[in-house]
Amino acid sequence: MARRIEIYDTTLRDGMQREGISISVDEKVQLALRLDRLGVHYIEGGFPGSNPKDMEFYRKMADRKLRTAKLVAFGMTHKRGKRPHQDPLLKELAKVEAPVVTIVGKGWKLHTRKVLRVGLEENLRMIEDSIRYLVRRGKEVFYDAEHFFDGYKDDPEYSLKTLQAAVAGGAARLVLCDTNGATLPWEAAEIVRQVAAAVPVPLGIHAHNDSDCAVALSLMAVEAGARQVQGTINGYGERCGNADLVSVIPALQLKMGYRVLTEKRLRQLTEVSRFVSEVVNVSPEPHQPYVGENAFAHKGGLHVSAALKDARTFEHVDPALVGNQQRILVSELAGRATIQKKAAEMGIDLGDDSRAVSRLLEKLKEREHRGYHYEAAEASLELFLRRELGLHRPLVKLDNFRIIVQKRKSAVISEAKIVLRSEEGGEPPIAFAEGNGPVNALDIALRKLLKKSFTHLADDLERIRLVNYKVRILDEHKGTGAVTRVLLDSHDGQDSWGTIGVSENIIEASWEALVDSIEYGLYKRNRL
Repeated sequence: MARRIEIYDTTLRDGMQREGISISVDEKVQLALRLDRLGVHYIEGGFPGSNPKDMEFYRKMADRKLRTAKLVAFGMTHKRGKRPHQDPLLKELAKVEAPVVTIVGKGWKLHTRKVLRVGLEENLRMIEDSIRYLVRRGKEVFYDAEHFFDGYKDDPEYSLKTLQAAVAGGAARLVLCDTNGATLPWEAAEIVRQVAAAVPVPLGIHAHNDSDCAVALSLMAVEAGARQVQGTINGYGERCGNADLVSVIPALQLKMGYRVLTEKRLRQLTEVSRFVSEVVNVSPEPHQPYVGENAFAHKGGLHVSAALKDARTFEHVDPALVGNQQRILVSELAGRATIQKKAAEMGIDLGDDSRAVSRLLEKLKEREHRGYHYEAAEASLELFLRRELGLHRPLVKLDNFRIIVQKRKSAVISEAKIVLRSEEGGEPPIAFAEGNGPVNALDIALRKLLKKSFTHLADDLERIRLVNYKVRILDEHKGTGAVTRVLLDSHDGQDSWGTIGVSENIIEASWEALVDSIEYGLYKRNRL
């Protein structure tokens, strides 16, 4: 049977040291429960005694029952010049309702002398006595050997003594930390092999990503004998972050044959990655391996054709195994297979109409040449296909619009006037609106018109919201006459979609993307 590898998640402690991340106690509880459902083996929640938030977290977790994970509290060796029972932080660790405690200690002479400012022998006593104090109070104790690899390269004999002190105190795991992220994977593997032969306690690995090697280093440490991998979801952490468990877990299980999670839980990985990013308010990285939106996206025509014949040609694993999916991108690099596949995904059956496919492909490439970028605007792509095939009934039929921007004493106000084409010779629908910018004014005026002309759509229009507005200048050398690309992201409370507009006039480009946004939102709600 394949060897089991323990996953120790420190997102709630080490991950929170990333700049810009700060979450509430309730959000920490929410994340801990989600990590437990994923099936990680240990969840490190924080440093009780160091701050009120972490104290409150452990109090709230005392009322929660974890199904698969053990809750871990984090701390450090007792202060110099004190005994363990005199150290308030150690006493707090002994009382906290977490079955496991991880104690960090110094594994590098440089830190022992210059940071702790204690003698080398006293450092060994602090490690051993602190661990023994907690073990005698019923805790399972893991020892994090901080800066271990740097220390081992400096003086392997002393670094091993720090581990032996932890073993003497009763540590259940010895975790070798590449705290500076300075060690290369093959260096770490050799050191892990040497340490595994010298100590009787299972080893763990805790890698930082300063050299962009944290995942590779963790995998090689496992091959060299480590039984536990510490890391964070999405690689969050101080400086360049920690080993990304979202990459570590599937690599261990799908590529290296170790037992980590059940297959059912592994399929939750993409959802968990995005859930965590949502809670901590960090945008998901679309190119993140395994779980990113673009991790299994194909753009080049030859790549798409091959991937559609056999996904293994351009996909290193089946995306469904980690809860992700294949995406076919439509661009100027697209081929016939791309168009047919994308149309099928959108419920458009092109059948065997090769002439229609060729016409769509030619028109698409011409539009991409003008500046359209459908990879980020699939709603506009679907509307484009439906218009070209005569399958779309437009709701907005513009006669003209006008924008006036006025600088007043304390603000700049934009006023929009929109006139739609009249039906059967009647009075043309007209609306005026003010907004904090031209696009906002156009949006308000257009919704006024549509609600008045199509009263049954009022509730649907209220649900559609613009949530992002991006502008890119495509040919900067033309200065103020350059072509502008506008991308809008919209949401209706359930789904999100992107639309695009391109013009030498930024307002016209914005109008195009705005109309697509509203028409697509109504179409998806079966209102067109």
